[in-house]
Amino acid sequence: MNSPDIAGSPGPAKLYEANQTVHNKRIDGPFRRFKWAVMVATLAVYYITPWIRWDRGPYAPDQAVLIDVANRRFYMFGIEIWPHEFYFVAGLLIMAAIGLFLVTTAVGRAWCGYACPQTVWTDLFQHVDRFVDGDRNARTRLDAAPWTWGKVARRGAKWTIYLFIAFWTGGAWIMYFADAPTLTVDFWTGQAAPVAYITVAILTLTTFVLGGFMREQVCVYMCPWPRIQSAMMDEKSLLVTYKDWRGEPRGSLKKARKTPGEFGDCIDCMQCVQVCPTGIDIREGPQIGCITCALCIDACDKVMADIGRPRGLIDYATLEDCKAEAAGEPPRPVWKTLLRPRTIAYSLIWGGIGLALLFALGNRTHADISVSQDRNPPFMLMSDGSIRNSYTLKLRNMQSNPRAMEIALDGPSGAVMWTDTIGSDDAARAQVVEVAADQTLTVRAYVRAPADTNSREITFHITTLDEERETDSGTIRFATPGDTE
Repeated sequence: MNSPDIAGSPGPAKLYEANQTVHNKRIDGPFRRFKWAVMVATLAVYYITPWIRWDRGPYAPDQAVLIDVANRRFYMFGIEIWPHEFYFVAGLLIMAAIGLFLVTTAVGRAWCGYACPQTVWTDLFQHVDRFVDGDRNARTRLDAAPWTWGKVARRGAKWTIYLFIAFWTGGAWIMYFADAPTLTVDFWTGQAAPVAYITVAILTLTTFVLGGFMREQVCVYMCPWPRIQSAMMDEKSLLVTYKDWRGEPRGSLKKARKTPGEFGDCIDCMQCVQVCPTGIDIREGPQIGCITCALCIDACDKVMADIGRPRGLIDYATLEDCKAEAAGEPPRPVWKTLLRPRTIAYSLIWGGIGLALLFALGNRTHADISVSQDRNPPFMLMSDGSIRNSYTLKLRNMQSNPRAMEIALDGPSGAVMWTDTIGSDDAARAQVVEVAADQTLTVRAYVRAPADTNSREITFHITTLDEERETDSGTIRFATPGDTE
């Protein structure tokens, strides 16, 4: 253990470095403009999508994207997913995972740098910082300044904007789970379900804290992805890289002009560090704090242009190409870097799953049946010696209009069926029922067969009585006194 902190003895060991607020500098360039475009597009999709309408007829909701938990439906424009079709959602999640593997293999943490929600909202909050407090130097001075009424006013204004954005973020999320216009009115009039207010409160708090204050700490300490990604990257992956063989040794522009050839291209201007949203120095090599946003490339290219040196001191490059370029070979075209066995394999798997989902979606029927047998009792002997079994049929109508369905019996010769709503006097080999739009109808069906039947199976066929003439069937056991079970 450390000795007490007295003169001449060491103090307690520090287990971690205290966090320092990152005030990144504003920069313009192709990667910054691309980052702007992604941020605007993703925020627009998130906030606007629940308000888009989609006409599905009078019997279905008209919200384009809706997760209807109460009725266990997922709507996305013209597609409706039922609970038994969850494999479509699973397929999309698998595609998202493989797509993330593909992007990481090809261009490192580009997802983290541009489209990750934490990155998008952090970027938005950093723009609020610049709007209220000014650029990097002004924010640094304000942080170091004592608390005055002016500083309190600025902090209050900025945090109020943070809170508004965070609240709007939480409010937008719940709109995906109910009709947005209706829920908005219910929310503000106090008539919404308690879970709506709880969800908004939680998301408001997390967005306010994670996007407004923790920021890069989420990427460095909380997110597991930086630690997983190393398994998907190799010397052929494009990464934001500082070309040390070209930049070292560093020296100021003044020194470099005095002694040409003694220093590299890096003039140690620190612009790459000042624009970084996580505050790292890319010149120290690959590190967990780099989210591959490439703003340091924009900053460095601007400096190189100002001092008359070629761009690309910091650039997207593979470790393999860096070694070749350091040896004097010309860099390879980007398309050759991206087209390699691993990225091609990921692309083929990703595309194959997508095509399989599209095929399944295009060939699915919108009517089906599931059958279960009543177990107690398994059969009944009628007064005339015939055998009766009872079944529970579930008829799904996955269209947004009511449909008539014929239930036909295929089983023992002479067998007939009736239901709770169609009496035994009208027993027949086929019955017609009406199934409401976008609903599952539960039918209790009774099947009576002659006493001498020896069939052990029975099949219920359904056929929709409309232009589509969709069919489905379910086969199940027919119990008789001769069963040994």
